[in-house]
Amino acid sequence: MIAATLSLLAAAIWLYLLLGRGGFWLTRERDTNIFASTPGNGNPWPSVTAIVPARNEADVIATTLSSLLAQDYPGPFHIVLVDDQSDDGTGAIARALGHPDRLIVLSGAARPPGWTGKLWAVNQGVAHASHDHAPAYLWLTDADIAHTPDNLRQLVARAEAGGLVLTSLMAKLHCRDLFERFLIPAFVFFFAMLYPFGLVNRQRSTVAAAAGGCMLVKRTALENAGGIGAIAHEIIDDCALGRLMKGQGPIWLGLTNRARSVRPYDGIGEIHRMVARSAYAQLHYSPLLLVGTVLGMVLLYLVPPSFALLGAGLARIGGIAAWVLMAVAFQPMLRFYRVTPLWGLALPMIGLFYTTFTMDSAIQHWRGRGGMWKGRAQAMGRPS
Repeated sequence: MIAATLSLLAAAIWLYLLLGRGGFWLTRERDTNIFASTPGNGNPWPSVTAIVPARNEADVIATTLSSLLAQDYPGPFHIVLVDDQSDDGTGAIARALGHPDRLIVLSGAARPPGWTGKLWAVNQGVAHASHDHAPAYLWLTDADIAHTPDNLRQLVARAEAGGLVLTSLMAKLHCRDLFERFLIPAFVFFFAMLYPFGLVNRQRSTVAAAAGGCMLVKRTALENAGGIGAIAHEIIDDCALGRLMKGQGPIWLGLTNRARSVRPYDGIGEIHRMVARSAYAQLHYSPLLLVGTVLGMVLLYLVPPSFALLGAGLARIGGIAAWVLMAVAFQPMLRFYRVTPLWGLALPMIGLFYTTFTMDSAIQHWRGRGGMWKGRAQAMGRPS
């Protein structure tokens, strides 16, 4: 009886996720619309400054900065790279690209208490841009993200057409080798489950998020919200910025092919570290929420295949139904990443990996190594 109850409960939850939860799994929110070649009402194109925080990015910085320099944006556009105390020559490589009229390379100051490293670098870039050019928009983009030449133009056109204070694109992550195909589409799938893009984009919804690789922010709205300093301590900085900006006006988040990560993941360990950096912060450093999350993951991802393969009667029927439903839910994201639909059947195993990553995130935090990024332990929360 207990087995049947658990398997049917798992199936019911997956059915709810498919029919409700903002249709998160359908991947409908994409930047496929082509906006007009000029802003509305014949207005001139507003000024934009891209802010690029960079720490030890020598292997990719020339590629990503070149993609920014190649933007076909018709309005005033500048780039500020903040070299966050790199020791691999990142700043020198950036300066060697030239274009001093468009690209400024700042040497970042030491991180003060209360700030995470990336946000401190972003804050320095924002301060410089606001003082030097006072642009209408700030384009916050990561140092390992490359953009198609039309990306900024389309971002600004969307923002202007919708009166958006934050326009964010989930950059397409590197997904070529076996471990990337195994884990990366699920990373975005789980993110969308937590923060359904359709609900993020609905102004009346309380769900707010953003994707840190590509965020176009209205400068005045950011200043009215308290600036980057308002989220100085946040590990999950993009979602924190999404919450901050949704209090100022409408925001938009979608998938894209116009922004992509150019750095491959060096095996499963690097993906593990990426997830573990912020997973426990997502749970507000709460042991109780950690236990609840692990139990939920077991129910949703391990119970169905266990009873589908080893159960009998209603337990087996429920297990098969839940396994099929989760495989169906995964298909649109698999298509977006152009990997075989058979990975849908592997979602229980993928869920197990992410469960272990989350548990390790808590362990690292308890060891004083929480929020590890570029050699810095940045988590400032404490178990509650």
